[in-house]
Amino acid sequence: MNPQLQEKILAVTHCGVDRNESTGFFRVALGLYYLSGLMTKETLDFKQLDRDFNRFIYHSIGKGHSITSILQYMSGEKVVPVVESKRFLRAFALHCTEVPVENIPFLLGLNLSVAKDISKMDVRGPVADYIERQRQLREAAEAN
Repeated sequence: MNPQLQEKILAVTHCGVDRNESTGFFRVALGLYYLSGLMTKETLDFKQLDRDFNRFIYHSIGKGHSITSILQYMSGEKVVPVVESKRFLRAFALHCTEVPVENIPFLLGLNLSVAKDISKMDVRGPVADYIERQRQLREAAEAN
């Protein structure tokens, strides 16, 4: 994780109005960067990648959090209010231009498929519903 990326994630974090919202903004911004970084043909060193992310997470929001817990958070219902927050979307679009806001549903879907493959759990629920709503909105906009 380079310092510029860390600054961008922290800038989004600071747009939250209280500790809970800021922590949610941090988790989602970081998780989206992590997931978007997986979209490469290059071979990734997950051990090093996770170590770098975990170090930044620890220094930013403290112990008890890891990239694994952030990805779990992003597959649960608590992520939906964050990705539907106009304040988060504005901050993310402003500070994190490398990950377009319109890619959020795709990245959440990617995270859900990985979670399903690992845990064999049913992924239907609030996040899948959010992804479906976004797909319908995109299709309706394209039809007009």
